[in-house]
Amino acid sequence: MKLYFNSTNNLKTIVKLDNIGLERNYQIPQDQDILGAINELLQKQGNTFGNISEIEVNTGPGSFTGTRLGVAIANALAFALEIKVNGRKPPIVAEYGSNPNITKQKKAR
Repeated sequence: MKLYFNSTNNLKTIVKLDNIGLERNYQIPQDQDILGAINELLQKQGNTFGNISEIEVNTGPGSFTGTRLGVAIANALAFALEIKVNGRKPPIVAEYGSNPNITKQKKAR
């Protein structure tokens, strides 16, 4: 069974197992639960992670955190299940639309 998921929009997660899909929308980015959505769809279909034979993940561009987490989860699952992700052995890399906007830490007053 093929697992596809897209978490590049940090307010939405799309998960598909073969042709059956699930879409979750979130109010804030911190609520995004990629593994929860995957597990929910697996349970609805009576499947387990062990039934997954291949993984396809959207590697971006998209939100920095959503993209990074999606790719990390895909790599971890592919490694643990000894399967390919996006047609090749893990690890795959995320494709960010731009560099992260990280600022220097502010000094405590």
